[in-house]
Amino acid sequence: MSPTLRSLLDQFDTDPSWPSPPRWRERAQWQERIERASLGLAADAADLRARADAAQARLDAADAQWAAALRARIVAGEGAQLLREWLRESPPRADGECYDPLDALLGAVLDLAEPEGEVAAPAPQTVFYQPTPARHLLELLARLELGADDVLIDLGSGLGHVPLLVAACTPARGVGIEHEAAYVGSARRCARALGLRRADFVHADARAADLSAGSVFYLYTPFTGDLLAQVLERLRALAARRAIRVASLGPCTQALATQPWLRALQPSLAADRIALFAAGPSLPG
Repeated sequence: MSPTLRSLLDQFDTDPSWPSPPRWRERAQWQERIERASLGLAADAADLRARADAAQARLDAADAQWAAALRARIVAGEGAQLLREWLRESPPRADGECYDPLDALLGAVLDLAEPEGEVAAPAPQTVFYQPTPARHLLELLARLELGADDVLIDLGSGLGHVPLLVAACTPARGVGIEHEAAYVGSARRCARALGLRRADFVHADARAADLSAGSVFYLYTPFTGDLLAQVLERLRALAARRAIRVASLGPCTQALATQPWLRALQPSLAADRIALFAAGPSLPG
């Protein structure tokens, strides 16, 4: 194993491309290759281990510098341009709910603080929190084409990735509804640090929260069973009065597909793809 790692580190030391700030995908590949080659490294190979650790530290430092530059652009109001660049350079993959290097980059750019206080276990019929994979988040924003009059409400917003990116990269307002107070506090701190005045976070139960301002509602399968049914009934009642759109990812897409008051906006639906639906007084239901 040691000769393989040594050869890899020799290649790394002579590669002129990875230090370039925008080459974050190449750096992720280097990190993965070095980590994989380091597995099973002999206990007496301390010098080689130190060299591998130093390489990883250099990669981390370059990533941190790039994330700070992107974060500064969001603070400066350049999020819409940044979104266009991300979409052009990192087109969303067609399927899958796994995470990739784009998620690490987005996490570093947002620099979300760890939640303060204890995070409660998921309540009955709620789902353990995980953020929307970044490539799907980009696809969501691209397909919605949100305008200044739109308000996207993320039902079960967790740490707030979706509302934060809505406010940073579109002219719309992003609102997160989340029952875990620690997550709400973290999201609010991030919004303040980035100067995102159009990102709001509400500590509330989605069955009772004020949804009246929403024009788009997003669900990354935050609820199941009767709880999901109650939330969907609230959206149905809202759609009886005015047009709305509903976006989903994950198993809840199938539940939305069975609602007669929702019309799918794509020919086929899959749990591991963003799904969009339309609803309004002119639609049956």
